[in-house]
Amino acid sequence: MKPSLTDYFQLHFIVLIWGFTAILGKLLAPLDSSALVLYRTGLAVLGMGAVLWFRNQSIGVPARDRWRLLATGGIIALHWVLFFWAARVANVSVCLAGMATSSLWASVLEPILLRRRMRAIEVILGFVVMAGLYLIFRFEFDKGMGLALAVSSAMLSALFTIINSRFTQRYDALVISLYEMMGAFVGSAVLVGVFWALEPDSGLFLYPTRPAQWLWLLVLSLVCTVYAYWVGVRLLRKFSPYLAILTVNLEPVYGIVLAVLIFGDDERMTPGFYIGTLVILAAVLIYPFLNDRLTKAQTHLPTST
Repeated sequence: MKPSLTDYFQLHFIVLIWGFTAILGKLLAPLDSSALVLYRTGLAVLGMGAVLWFRNQSIGVPARDRWRLLATGGIIALHWVLFFWAARVANVSVCLAGMATSSLWASVLEPILLRRRMRAIEVILGFVVMAGLYLIFRFEFDKGMGLALAVSSAMLSALFTIINSRFTQRYDALVISLYEMMGAFVGSAVLVGVFWALEPDSGLFLYPTRPAQWLWLLVLSLVCTVYAYWVGVRLLRKFSPYLAILTVNLEPVYGIVLAVLIFGDDERMTPGFYIGTLVILAAVLIYPFLNDRLTKAQTHLPTST
């Protein structure tokens, strides 16, 4: 199905919401990132289950795909843990900018997983995004650990987005989201156990320390997860995984602006950082036009007889 203007607005709106999640992660400190994901996914399962029950909708899925969805949820859990960890090690801006590499990962992973030819334009724009990151972090080498965590999180984000693009052709988006949040809940519980076993005396915070943090957890779970993830999965029926991932590269732009407004000087970066975000934004905006022109050009190529 061809996406409408409303679909494009919805896609950008949920990207704006996702840009806010790193801010919520900072507001929820010192709650451990794995525990944060555990609460987030547990509340999301309850929220999605309530919606499905209210709609009297079946959640039946063949056993083989059910296990695949649960395993994809495990990937999502690790992605979110790395995402929030990056925001803690560096800051919100670094975390979000590192996520912009998801388009480069998508240009490599999508042809492999979906068995299609690699498009030169996707690889080129992926490297444009990398050039933007270079401009951003030319003077920010002290935040290398946070960047590495964010880039790893971006790779996992590209991976599960591509996987979901196949599931959305067969199952309802909310059913997919429910199973994946179940898998993410189990995955995050395992990660909490692993971190606790490796560092039992590290002082991991497994519970919110302030009453207001329960409100932030509800916002993170119900708005940023139940609503945004449900809509995001549904939109994959109309957008290619690459275009969806490339649009998600606007997450740093939206999130950084919000972070500066909320946290002030703690999130102010060098001029190169903001120039780099403009480079990333240019890559996001130019892709649909270049892709449309290339598709039309190939359609009108003469064929041999």
